[in-house]
Amino acid sequence: MNYEDARKYIDSIARFGSKLGLENIRNLMGYLGDPQKKLKFVHVAGTNGKGSTVAFLCSILKSAGFRTGMYTSPFVERFSERIRVNGEEIGEEDFARLATQVKEAAGRMKEEGKGEPTEFEIITAIAFLYFYEKRCDICVLEVGLGGRLDATNVINDPLVCMITPISCDHTDILGNTPEKIAYEKAGIIKEGSTVLIHPQETGVMAVIERVCLEKKAKPVICSLPEGPTKAGIDGVDFYYEGNEYHTGLLGDYQINNAAMSVSAARILQKKGFDIKEEDIKNGLSSAEWKGRFELIRKEPYVLIDGSHNVSGMERLASSLGLYFKDTRIILIIGILKDKDYGKMLDIILPLAKTVYTVTVPSDRTLTADELLAEVLKRTDVCAQAVPDPVSAYEMAVKKAGSTDIICACGSLYYIGLIRKAVLHDDDEFRHAASDVNGHVEDF
Repeated sequence: MNYEDARKYIDSIARFGSKLGLENIRNLMGYLGDPQKKLKFVHVAGTNGKGSTVAFLCSILKSAGFRTGMYTSPFVERFSERIRVNGEEIGEEDFARLATQVKEAAGRMKEEGKGEPTEFEIITAIAFLYFYEKRCDICVLEVGLGGRLDATNVINDPLVCMITPISCDHTDILGNTPEKIAYEKAGIIKEGSTVLIHPQETGVMAVIERVCLEKKAKPVICSLPEGPTKAGIDGVDFYYEGNEYHTGLLGDYQINNAAMSVSAARILQKKGFDIKEEDIKNGLSSAEWKGRFELIRKEPYVLIDGSHNVSGMERLASSLGLYFKDTRIILIIGILKDKDYGKMLDIILPLAKTVYTVTVPSDRTLTADELLAEVLKRTDVCAQAVPDPVSAYEMAVKKAGSTDIICACGSLYYIGLIRKAVLHDDDEFRHAASDVNGHVEDF
């Protein structure tokens, strides 16, 4: 297969849905020689902050000289963003070659009556093969969905298990209470492992600690910074455990994700990884992560944020208040229909002076018209349905003054389309963009 054939193959699998469970991925990896058993991992689960935490930690490890694999989902602009080594995305030839290997293994599985792998399992297998080929010193994995039955949980003996903030999302799959969801996320905890935990509400923490006790794992509660010492559109400065750090990732919540990565790095130090304080500072400062309170244009300011649940929308609103106090925004918003869109709208609409609702490119979307009806129930500001996200952005720019703020949010599915449109037109922020967002497991 070439790259285009490989993508078509994966998309064809996606049409048949996905399922949770480890039997398929164990069988598939067995046919491929179990490369994951020859690698070292940090495993990251949670509801919010997983991707940013992974990005911070990978940047630290790269700064320390380690060949670092990074596996995340979803992607914002290009499918290859999901699989990287030292920040470099997997190439099309490598992806096609490894996808061919995995397809052949999946065919043998089916012929021998051992099941058929899902889309996410196929992509996960490609990632493991790639990391093994590249001789990665360490790989940082973001869970796709949940944790206990997620395909990434096929790994054994992670160096560190990390659990970021947990809240209600994917309740139809993971459970309808934070405690049930916490049980699924805590499923990444292995016997005798070290578990770094972001502070959680009481019930959630009790679940995680109980699983740690059952698995004889060592829980480490991450301390958090009290707040940024300086915050502007060029980045955030903060103190953490006696040291001063800087990150270019905006959002008042990012310093907590940074603190998690610092704590993980210090755990890895104790496990024999040569990570200096200078590496931590350089890693935090140079970390990049698309689509999370990301400023992609000035005059007018354009922000994209992948907040796709209630907790994420609360963090977005808080960050807008920090960076753009007393400024009402031109809001572009698209939301999937299986999200708690009512509460999400209640949080963000009071900040808006104009609203454009869009249709997210997913069969799970609320249409722009359906979302507009929900908006009009809650606000009397000017609102309009513009199904195409890029058209909505173009209309917003025409309406905006040079000091206005355009914020696109509500789903990671569509903000990449706006990111491409903006950065293609603006030389100051130009990036390559050649792919279209497609199927992902968890967002």
